[in-house]
Amino acid sequence: MKVVLMVAEKPLLAKSIAEILSNGRMSTRRGFNGVCSIHEYDGDFFGQSVRFKMTSTCGHVMTMNFPKKYNDWDRVDPATLFHADVIKEEANPKLKMVNFLASEGRGVDYLVLWLDCDKEGENICFEVIDIVQPMMRHPYDQRAIYRAQFSSLAPQDILKAMSKLGRPNKLQAVSVDTRQELDLRIGCAFTRFQTRFFHEKYGNVDSKLISYGPCQTPTLGFCVARLDEMKNFKPEPYWSMRAVVTSDGGGSTMTASWARQQLFDQEVFNVLFSRAKRQRFATVVSVTTTKKQKQKPAALNTVELLRVGSSRLHLGPQQTMHLAEHLYTNGLISYPRTETTRYASNFDFHSVLGPLAKSGQFASVAQAILDRGVRMPKSGQDAGDHPPITPLGHVGEPKFTSTSEARLYEYVVCHFLATLMGNCVYELRTIQLDLAGERFTLTSSRPIDPGFTEVFTWQQVTANENSLPATVNVGDRWNVVDLLMDQGQTSPPDHLTETELITLMERHGIGTDASIPVHINNICQRNYVTVQESSRRLVPTQLGVILVHGYWKIDCQLVEAEMRSAIEHQLMLIADGQANPASMKEHILDIFTKKFHYFVENVALMDALFEDTFQTLADSGKPFSRCGRCRRYMKIVLQGKKRLFCATCQLTYPLPRGSTISFRPLNDAKCPLDGFDLIYCVNGGNGGDHALCPYCYSNPPFEDMRPEQACNRCTHPTCPYSSRTLAVAICEYCARTAAKSAFRGSLLLDPGSAPKWQLCCNQCKFKVRIFKGAKMVRVTDDHCPQCNSRLVHVIYTQVGLVTCWNFFSLIHIQDELITLLPMVNQRKNVASLVMVNFENCVDLNDKPTGQLAKKSQVPQTVTVAPSCKNRRRQITTTVTQIGQEDVHVFVGVVQVEGGAEVVRIDHLQIHLPVVRFKNFVHDCTLVESKY
Repeated sequence: MKVVLMVAEKPLLAKSIAEILSNGRMSTRRGFNGVCSIHEYDGDFFGQSVRFKMTSTCGHVMTMNFPKKYNDWDRVDPATLFHADVIKEEANPKLKMVNFLASEGRGVDYLVLWLDCDKEGENICFEVIDIVQPMMRHPYDQRAIYRAQFSSLAPQDILKAMSKLGRPNKLQAVSVDTRQELDLRIGCAFTRFQTRFFHEKYGNVDSKLISYGPCQTPTLGFCVARLDEMKNFKPEPYWSMRAVVTSDGGGSTMTASWARQQLFDQEVFNVLFSRAKRQRFATVVSVTTTKKQKQKPAALNTVELLRVGSSRLHLGPQQTMHLAEHLYTNGLISYPRTETTRYASNFDFHSVLGPLAKSGQFASVAQAILDRGVRMPKSGQDAGDHPPITPLGHVGEPKFTSTSEARLYEYVVCHFLATLMGNCVYELRTIQLDLAGERFTLTSSRPIDPGFTEVFTWQQVTANENSLPATVNVGDRWNVVDLLMDQGQTSPPDHLTETELITLMERHGIGTDASIPVHINNICQRNYVTVQESSRRLVPTQLGVILVHGYWKIDCQLVEAEMRSAIEHQLMLIADGQANPASMKEHILDIFTKKFHYFVENVALMDALFEDTFQTLADSGKPFSRCGRCRRYMKIVLQGKKRLFCATCQLTYPLPRGSTISFRPLNDAKCPLDGFDLIYCVNGGNGGDHALCPYCYSNPPFEDMRPEQACNRCTHPTCPYSSRTLAVAICEYCARTAAKSAFRGSLLLDPGSAPKWQLCCNQCKFKVRIFKGAKMVRVTDDHCPQCNSRLVHVIYTQVGLVTCWNFFSLIHIQDELITLLPMVNQRKNVASLVMVNFENCVDLNDKPTGQLAKKSQVPQTVTVAPSCKNRRRQITTTVTQIGQEDVHVFVGVVQVEGGAEVVRIDHLQIHLPVVRFKNFVHDCTLVESKY
């Protein structure tokens, strides 16, 4: 039987599609990558019986990057990135997606691609093809590869897509590759240069990465332009007046607004106001009643969904898209990435309205539309991509993961119903009064047909607060009760809202409906703008303002929208087959290469702006450790890129990156090679703590070392902090879990961990705490004859002990590592010491008093898996009293198959002149104190 492999974009999509196509009769197995499942069933494919296998990716399988030789920012000229090689590598190696797809594609006869039907989805199609096609039974038969076109997970749409399979669109995939390559080259070149330049000069730049992006930077430019408009705004005083009147028949007062609205010339206003103030009556000069309409909305597209998400639901664009995608994958709405605002002529409205009319808060509205008959909306535009965003025919009350998701779904339903309802019709009544030659206006509104505002309640028309008389005739004279003067001044515009920014980006062609949320999110994460949560307004930071102003000074095209808009247009031409990708790419890269060199030559213009705002390295940071060149104190700078700066030598030394890493001087220790004070790095529980030399970290002293390696990788033969001096044993944990690694980690004594001594691997994150409370722990030059581990000299207050790694740690790491030791923290790879019965490993002889030891045992509760009950001894803490002296021993023992015992000592405190340990496990030697 032939086999058909089908691939969707997300695991949940694969499951939903498989359930529809198999009519619920499918078997499911877990993929070996632990993320994707495979759903299998038998069926018919072009008239032949086949075995279907449906699985998925997790978004993009591959990503574009530079080869590793270009990864060193300090050694690679950013200008070379414009023409450097680029490669495609696995986007997330942990998912093992390439191997998984190749394994599932081995020997299949057909490949059907169910990726999202947009340009990104088309690009993923060809990522899957490149992996699966070589593994197929007939790898060179292009006719065996099909593409499913669908816009929703409604059963009828999926079945229709399966019956009308097409071919993947190579041109759309190439346009995405072209965009990715352009953004990679341009963004990395500018980002690397300006990040290095400004971080090496200023210490308090509040961003780790000073990035440039062809879309991101124009987006930031809109926000800064509005801020500049606010700062440059000069308020002007103005004057206005209102007339408080009553009709000739008396009754309640009404306030009429001035037709001129406001005047900016006070003298002219005073003349007009004084003249009108003297009049006691106003004359009715016109009475009009007109019917007005509020147009119902066009069908919902992505940009409008993002705008509403921000303005009405107070959700950021990125969050709105995330929720919309979740609703889509759960089969509640149609595909959420579309530019179309017009329903297709064959759109099946009844399949959506029917379920909505059966349940939910809008059931009565949906039923009324069905009873009246669906009238096809005529407004909107067909962009030729996907149908508008609509709810799907979901029966019953849907389940949501959050209140925000429920509110977004409710809006999609509201918008869909609003497009099928009538316009809002209301009556507008206007009365004009003449007062000393000045016109004043009274208006009132009365709803006639609420139309779509029945569901769009926030747009409802309400009656005007003025209660106008029922009968008013031209020429009537009304009493003027009072004439009010208003004085004010013009107000500046406010910061851009997310809704306004989205509109500007759409208008200027910055990004696509899918990428707009990403660009807005990027400028927030880079600390270029902050979002006011209550109003969703974007406020540029000092760094964001300086960058945009700097670009304007050097080359305004770097921040203006027109250039990116032109690139987006060229990419569309590639997707339509009207432009050559290679020539277009070469042309754009040539332009930006010249712009980059011009930017580098004139970066001083931007630097002048940085000088006015940020502190130089010499003025920032605090004295920390001594420089090996001048023996003056260097300052540590922790904002942005962590580094040490020597003001005397004018040199900067980078430090390890990471938000959890902290630093402190390592006593008075110095590097024997260059004289720099050593620094102790504490990794915040995310890995091994270690010492490092600031100079050696950037300038490896030996050929077998690489940049950014600390003392725990140094091969100096005599330095007391090098790996050769502190290494105790091979780390069996990283040797097992990273067997293919070129470097096998070693467990090193952590020189700065006293009195909570620990051994840390210099390759993986594994570490073990040992000999807590010991006065001194030193690695000796002697080796254990059995395991070749180096012996460790441990000194407590009165007693020392020489032992090797085997006796206090986990040298025998089995597959049941976590089972054998339930107290091991698997997430952090940190082993917590266990305590077992004192009697199991120690036998006391020659008791000074000749009396039996009195024992008190305190059980420790530990959960032991059934599979290892015979591998683990009872867990207890024992306090043994000998005469008037106490012996406190806490020892860890693990029973391993074969009868071998592995001993780990947590704490040993002995209050006796001499205690002899008889038959202590293995060859541990007691070192008696002279007490």
